[in-house]
Amino acid sequence: MTLELVLPLAHWAAALALLVALLGLGTVLGRALGVHQWGIPEALLAGSIGLLVAPGGGLLPLIPETIIHIWDQLPLILLTLVFGTLLVGKPLPRIHGLLRPLGAQVLLALTLAFGQYLFAAVVVLLVLGPLLHVSPVMACLIEVAYEGGHGSAAAMGPTYERLGVEGGQALGLAMATVGLLASTLVGGLVVVIARARNWLMAGPIELDHATGAAQATPLVSATPLQPEPRDQSGDGLQRWLVNLALTGAGVAIGCVLMALLQHLAQRIGGGFAVVIEALPVFPLALIGSLLVRLLLESCGQGDLACPKVQSRIGTVSADLLIVAATACLDLSLLAHDWLPLSVLAITGLLWNLAVVLLLARRSLPEPWFERGILEFGQATGVAASGLLLLNMADPDDRSDALTPFSIKQLLLQPLLAGGVITVMAPLAIASWGLQSWTALCLGLTVLWISLALLLARQQP
Repeated sequence: MTLELVLPLAHWAAALALLVALLGLGTVLGRALGVHQWGIPEALLAGSIGLLVAPGGGLLPLIPETIIHIWDQLPLILLTLVFGTLLVGKPLPRIHGLLRPLGAQVLLALTLAFGQYLFAAVVVLLVLGPLLHVSPVMACLIEVAYEGGHGSAAAMGPTYERLGVEGGQALGLAMATVGLLASTLVGGLVVVIARARNWLMAGPIELDHATGAAQATPLVSATPLQPEPRDQSGDGLQRWLVNLALTGAGVAIGCVLMALLQHLAQRIGGGFAVVIEALPVFPLALIGSLLVRLLLESCGQGDLACPKVQSRIGTVSADLLIVAATACLDLSLLAHDWLPLSVLAITGLLWNLAVVLLLARRSLPEPWFERGILEFGQATGVAASGLLLLNMADPDDRSDALTPFSIKQLLLQPLLAGGVITVMAPLAIASWGLQSWTALCLGLTVLWISLALLLARQQP
């Protein structure tokens, strides 16, 4: 093995080891300080420690740039791994029982996304444009950064710059980081409030397949619970290896699908090529996760996928993503255009909170809060943030919130959060004008809210 190959592998191993060590340190300190009770995830604390010793933080830059460069590439990789776990571990639900929660979840997600476009456009049209003379294309910044995260912001940066947004990629990355931090901090505080106000599910639930609603059951059983037998170490290791292989298979299928789409885009060109160029790989990993589950169930080997292990893989990946993204934050990006970024960030955050706290409780089936906080995390940070908040609200995985969310991601990911609509939105603003775009988003937002409330009234 040549030296040129050994050195990069050694750098990656060191970067991953240091990232895991940071997460471990943050977890130990977080539990000692009780930060979880205040809605602050241990992963965010670990990332903040990393920021203090990273070059971007500037206080005590001990971590070399080589490590930061590797960490900067990890969020998209880890998010792809998270999506690779979403559908592998749980049996595929019956369509009839899934229609109600899935329909409500889709309409809530559409409301969040188009509302982000709408209120960003209103703010740019009435405030930021006249006072700060920002480009109308900045009306796309909330959706691409909050919904799509760092991957979508990086992919769409060149498009924004071509349309007149100077430093568009840097602005998108800064906004994505703000969204990631806001989703974990504010979302965590909302979970604390929900616990105090008894919004959380009271006990383990069973899904009513006739209505798709989740029914709570008491936590106290008439018969004492018997402890589950512990796996032998060999069996536990084998189970982990098998589940890691299944997750890897889902990710590999996603990568193959991406390669096929890129090859097709080279042949077709035009708008299709533009969309595929900006499309991240993680939604295709979700398709891979579905195909792996379908294959397991068709072969009668569904038990090979352990829900707890798959959930743990996704949770650890999400935690590491939070640590890496926080530690890699370049504070100079926030300092340059802090005023328009702050206005847009607060606008998007207030809209997301309003939708989850006002609309979700009226439109989602029970447990409405677990379903809603998962969507808040996705719409403010990325899907990993939603999973982290769901784990805070439902640490024992008692709800059925994840299944309709995963299917919803499969349906909407090609359109939003880095999909076709995300790619076409700045082109539409440049072509039609911001006023016409605002009117379109207003009409669609009102439509999604009306349909969500109508669906909720028709279902018991």
